[in-house]
Amino acid sequence: MILFAVMIALPLSGQAAEPMGGAEFDRYTQGKTLFYGFDGTAYGVERYLSGRRVIWSFLDGRCQSGQWYEEGKQICFVYEDNNIPQCWSFVLTPKGLTARFQNDPQATELYESGDIDEEMLCLGPEVGV
Repeated sequence: MILFAVMIALPLSGQAAEPMGGAEFDRYTQGKTLFYGFDGTAYGVERYLSGRRVIWSFLDGRCQSGQWYEEGKQICFVYEDNNIPQCWSFVLTPKGLTARFQNDPQATELYESGDIDEEMLCLGPEVGV
């Protein structure tokens, strides 16, 4: 009986996880500040607010406010300085979120970094003379 249960579970463990829908993504992210990595290096940080609002930074102190929405199997972001949607498919893994840009296997894939013990830094607006 145990062998039968193990054999049934094997195909499921090899299947790729389905991308998160909007409700699931909102439940996981709302109220959190998540740091993302790419290819072993820090990539950026995003704060997830109520009402599907976000604040993004490439860890350079410049922050962009935006919003996200669900489109098909992707989560799309539009920011104040760039109204071109940036769409990602998000999958929840045992290590956290992974995000694939425009669901393209050849495109950028980000992953949620572990506990970084850092705050999101947003400097004020640039002031000129």
